Amino acid sequence: MGMEWAWLLPAVCTGAFVVVAALGRWLPGRGSLLAIGAIGTAFVLFWFVMADVVGNGPGSFSRAWFDSGDLTVRLGMRVDKLAIVMLGLVSAVSLAVQVYSLRYMRGDPRFGWYFALHSLFAASMLALVLADNLLVFYITWELVGLGSYLLIGFWWERRSASEAAKKAFITTRIGDVALLIGILVLFKATGTFELSQIFAMAQAGEISQTTINLSTVLIFIGAAGKSAQFPFHVWLPDAMEGPTPVSALIHAATMVAAGVYLVARMAPLFVLAPGVLDLVAFIGLTTVFIGAALAMVQTDIKRILAYSTISQLGFMMLALGSLGFTAAIFHLLAHGFFKALLFLGAGSIIHAMHERQDIREMGGLRSRLPATWVAFVIAGLALAGIFPLSGFFSKDDVLFSVLDNRGVVWFAAGLIGSVLTALYVARLLYLVFLGEPRSQAAREAREAPLGMTLPVMALMAPAAGLGLLALAWGDYDGFGSFLVFLPFGSRPFEFHGAVFWPSLALAFSAFLMGLSMYRQTGGVAPALVRRRIPWLLTALDNKLYLDHVYQWTVDHVVLVGSRLVALFDRAVVNDAGVDATGRATRWSGLVLRYHETGLVSTYMLTIAVTAMVIVLIVITTG
Repeated sequence: MGMEWAWLLPAVCTGAFVVVAALGRWLPGRGSLLAIGAIGTAFVLFWFVMADVVGNGPGSFSRAWFDSGDLTVRLGMRVDKLAIVMLGLVSAVSLAVQVYSLRYMRGDPRFGWYFALHSLFAASMLALVLADNLLVFYITWELVGLGSYLLIGFWWERRSASEAAKKAFITTRIGDVALLIGILVLFKATGTFELSQIFAMAQAGEISQTTINLSTVLIFIGAAGKSAQFPFHVWLPDAMEGPTPVSALIHAATMVAAGVYLVARMAPLFVLAPGVLDLVAFIGLTTVFIGAALAMVQTDIKRILAYSTISQLGFMMLALGSLGFTAAIFHLLAHGFFKALLFLGAGSIIHAMHERQDIREMGGLRSRLPATWVAFVIAGLALAGIFPLSGFFSKDDVLFSVLDNRGVVWFAAGLIGSVLTALYVARLLYLVFLGEPRSQAAREAREAPLGMTLPVMALMAPAAGLGLLALAWGDYDGFGSFLVFLPFGSRPFEFHGAVFWPSLALAFSAFLMGLSMYRQTGGVAPALVRRRIPWLLTALDNKLYLDHVYQWTVDHVVLVGSRLVALFDRAVVNDAGVDATGRATRWSGLVLRYHETGLVSTYMLTIAVTAMVIVLIVITTG
């Protein structure tokens, strides 16, 4: 019975959005309590749905949406274990973020609208997870993009926020167009949008290899846009212009999670396109290094976490491209909780620092923000992959998938990415919490109010202990056996010495090395790099010049091309095509009006002249 309630998860959040958006100013707390009640209800319902799926297996429910005779599109949902994992992540993190926002956003003039948008965002992501056909999936996909645009640009009065919202919207729109084309390619080949039918036809050999390759490449481009993979990653750091709780939601459970979920959901197609999986793995590994390298040099605490998210999403894509679909989803789940904890902790730090976000102005906050310090250490060590925290288990699973299916070279590259992760985590923890305060704001900082601290403390448990889900306990065979959503099954988590010891040793050593390097003000590592290879630090400070390249392309290609198109439209289409037709009609009327005099003598003269002309023509040509 619980599975049939799954549709209520997005429904209650949608209802909260409509009511709060329309009537929020007259509701208690300007609608915030209704929004929190809705996502709280969704979280409670999730447990009933999960119990039903675990006990009775997956199920699907649908009804005809429209029927044109040749095409029937159904509106329905599929509830399996992959959907269950995502429903739990989205509802839990969204609930924590909204409770945190009650205190963090207090006093904002658009307080009610903020919670309405949160409800829309959560509803869109929950509906996306449950979609059982590509048409419904694409609609909810676009709604997720709309929610992120509105929340990133929530403080639209600030030019930086409005520009960041536009950048996110336009960058991800490139991927969305590719995704739409990929969906249409599949529809043309199969005549259906239903995922189950498409997978069955593909596995039966009824879809050509060319179509499978083309559609999966286009679908991956769409996923890369949403999940901020190279070269679409540039929008995510700028998205930090939105309120900090929004950043936590985008980075942990909604926007960026959608792309990873899409590739995992379409796994039965991707496994039939090994060349495309190579592309997924390559882009993922490239993104790991770009995100980690740029996180090393950032000074804004939120941007460090943003580049960290980019890098961790790269690990997930690397796992997906290495047939580690279960490992990727497990890392997505663990990352969702510890990254939400990091962002909410960052919000508490920014609140205590009077809205200052530069880590060079911090230091010594361990004694002034003890609860935040503990939360940040747990989440940071989980991110660094330190045993026995959740990130260790999920990242080890990713690395084993890479070693098992890609080989030693790819595995070594993944280890290097883990080392960089531990280094920037150590830098962040030391410069924010250790040493001496480096500003008056740091010396006066005080712990965040209880309304912000309680959600942070609630997230500490899953951030620390979620890795235990990887292990077998009694009748539970571990996350790898639980999450069976592929035809060839999944692999249970195991401790492998070839992965466990190098991963743990390198992460721990890199973390300790990072702490020692940053004991001096400014850090030994940046000073050494600046002295030996200054061009590298300059390139990293300029974000590898990728934003410069994109801006040059916009200024000198897109805008110039747009001006040429506008000139053609004005001079040829408008002036010559549309206006010339009107001018010709007007001129003809002006000329012909002299013929319409109303005088019989004029008409007789016209007839006579015309007859004479005809006679002359006949005589001269005869």
